[in-house]
Amino acid sequence: MNSRTDNLKAAQQAMQSGRFPDGLALAEALLGEDATDGEALYMAAVACRYLEQFNDAASYLQRLHAAMPEYGRAWQEEGHLALARGDDADALAAFTQATRFNSALEASWREQARLAGQLGRTEEAAAAQAQLERLQKLPRELVAVTNHLHEGRLLRAEEICRHFLRQQPRNVEGMRLLARIGVELGVLEDAEFLLESAVTFEPDNIQLRLDFIDVLRRKQKFERACEEAEALHERDPENPLFQSRLAIESMQAGEYERAFDLFDQVLAKLPRDHSTLTSKGHALKTMGKQDEAVASYRAAFAAQPSHGDAYYALANLKTYRFTDDEIDAMREQAERPDLAFTDRVHIAFALGKALEDRGDYEGSFERYEEGNTLKRTQIRYSADGMSEELARQKQFCTAELFEKHKGVGHDAPDPIFILGLPRAGSTLLEQILASHSQIDGTLELPDILALAHRLRGRKVGQPLYPANLHDLTGEDFVKFGAQFIQDTKVHRQGAPIFIDKMPNNFRHIGLIHLILPNAKIIDARREPMDCCFSGFKQLFAQGQEFTYGLHEIGRYYADYVDLMDHWDAVLPGKVLRVQHEDVLDDLEGQTRRMLDYLEVPFEEACLEFHKTDRAVRTASSEQVRQPINRKGQGAWKPFEPWLGELKAALGDNA
Repeated sequence: MNSRTDNLKAAQQAMQSGRFPDGLALAEALLGEDATDGEALYMAAVACRYLEQFNDAASYLQRLHAAMPEYGRAWQEEGHLALARGDDADALAAFTQATRFNSALEASWREQARLAGQLGRTEEAAAAQAQLERLQKLPRELVAVTNHLHEGRLLRAEEICRHFLRQQPRNVEGMRLLARIGVELGVLEDAEFLLESAVTFEPDNIQLRLDFIDVLRRKQKFERACEEAEALHERDPENPLFQSRLAIESMQAGEYERAFDLFDQVLAKLPRDHSTLTSKGHALKTMGKQDEAVASYRAAFAAQPSHGDAYYALANLKTYRFTDDEIDAMREQAERPDLAFTDRVHIAFALGKALEDRGDYEGSFERYEEGNTLKRTQIRYSADGMSEELARQKQFCTAELFEKHKGVGHDAPDPIFILGLPRAGSTLLEQILASHSQIDGTLELPDILALAHRLRGRKVGQPLYPANLHDLTGEDFVKFGAQFIQDTKVHRQGAPIFIDKMPNNFRHIGLIHLILPNAKIIDARREPMDCCFSGFKQLFAQGQEFTYGLHEIGRYYADYVDLMDHWDAVLPGKVLRVQHEDVLDDLEGQTRRMLDYLEVPFEEACLEFHKTDRAVRTASSEQVRQPINRKGQGAWKPFEPWLGELKAALGDNA
C-alpha cells in the first residue's frame, strides 16, 4: 500500500476508536499533500465536530463542498454540525440536500423525518419516514450498491450488484440498480435488457417504467419510449407526472402538437410548474418558435427564481440578450450558499453569456471558468486516457488492416457521417445538406459509438477494440453494417440518403469504413481557437466531457487533428474536409463541392437552408435559421488574456 492509503486507514481507525485528535492530525497530514483530498476533508470535519471545534468543522466542509459538490455524506455531516450548534432549520435543509445526492443515507432520512415533524411539516416528515422504511427493507447489499453508485464507485457497485443478482436473479430493485450502473458506464444495451425484463416481472412498478423510458430515450428509440409513456398515461390520464413524461417523449418522437397539448394540460393544473414551463420552452425552441420559447423560459424562472435550467436555456438560444434585472437576479441566486449544484452550473454559464454580450469579458470569463470548474468536479474525464484511446486507433487501424479487409462490409450507400468537434459548424452543414430533396437530416445518432463500446469488451482498462478489428470476419462487418442501416431507419423520412451528425464518430472512421465502405464522411472543421473556446463556453446536455477545461479541449483538438491526418494517410480520399470559414466565404462553392462529393445534383434550396422547416435539436438551432453570418468568428479574441492554457495545449495547431 502507498503512504496515502496507510495514512487514510490509520485516520479511519483513530476516528472509529474515538481518538479524534489523532484522527484530525492524520487527516491534516493528508491535506498537506493534497488540499482537495475529499476523504481527508470529510474526516477532518467530523473530528472537529466531535472536538467541538465547530468553526474549523464548517471550514473543512466548505472546502469539501467546493471539491465534491455532490457528495451526499458531506451534506449529511453539515446536518450533524448544524444539530451540534442547535440550528434545527439549517440541519433539516442540509439533511434534505444530502438525500438529493445520495438516497442511501439512512441517518439523513431519519433526521429529516424527526426534524420536519418537530417543525410541523407533516407531509415532508411522512415522506422522509417512508423513504427510511423503504431503505430499511432493502437487502443490505443493495443499500451498499446504492451508496457506491451515488459516490461514483461504479465498478464496486457493479461487482456487488452482479453477485447479489446471481443469488436473486429476479430481484427487480437489483436489476434496476444494475441498469442504472449500465447507464453511467454507457452500456445502454444491457440497461435496456435489464429494465425490460424487470418490467415484465413487476409491471406495476412505476419507477421501473420511468427508468425504462429514460433508457429508451437515451438509445433514441423514441417511438418505443413514446409507447411506454402512453401506457403509463393510460393508467391515470390526469396524473401530471405521466402527462409531462408523455409530452417529453412525444416531443422526442416528433409529435409536437401532442406534446404541446399535454404540456398545456399540466400547466392548467400547475400553472407555475417551472420544470414543465422549461420543457415546453425546449419544444418551442426546437420548432423555431423563439418568441414563445423565450416567454416560457422567463415564466419558468419567474415561478422558481433559482431554476438555472431556464436561465441557461435563454443563453443557449445564442440570440437572446438578458435584461439588467435578469442579470441581477442570476447574480443574487449565485450568491446563495444553498443553491443546488445543477442550478449553480447553469447560472454560471448563463451569466458568462450575459456578461459577454455586455462586453464585460473579464467578468464573463470568470463565470465560464466557474461553470467549467464545477463540471470538472462532477465528471471522470482524463485527457491522458483520451489521448491513449485515440492513439490505439492509429496503432491498430493501419493500411494493412484495410487492405486485408478490402471489399467487406454492407454495401449501402445511404449514410453521410458529418463528424469532428462540437461547435465546429456541423449543424450548419447538416442544415445545408438536409435542405436537399434527396437527403434526410436526422440526429446525432449513438449507433456507431454503441457498436464500438460493445466491441471493447467488459474488462475495464483492457479494451479489445480496435485491436480485434483484425480478427473479425467479413460476415461480422456485413452484419454490423446491415444492423446500422436497420436501426437508423426510424430516424429517416424517406430520402435515399441520410445524415448522422454525431461529432465523436471521427474516433471510429476505421470501423465505419469496414462496416459501410460506401458511406460518405465529411470532416466539419473550424479554426481551432474559435472552435475550442466555443466548446468551452457551451454547457452540453450530456457527454462532450473534454470541453470542460481549456487544457482538456485544447489537447482533444490536437489529438483530433492528429487522428484525422492518420485517416487521410491510411484511407486516402475517404474523407471530405470542409472548413467552416470557407463556407462563410463561399457558401455556393462549398455547397457544390459537398454535393459533388455526395454524387447528388445541385439544388438551390441548399443555399436557402435557413428557410428549411425542420426540427433542430442542437445548440446551433437558432443560428441555422438565419442566413450565413460571421457572428461567431473571432469570438475568442477579447478573451485572449485568459486563454494561454488553451494555446499551450493546442501547440502548433493554435
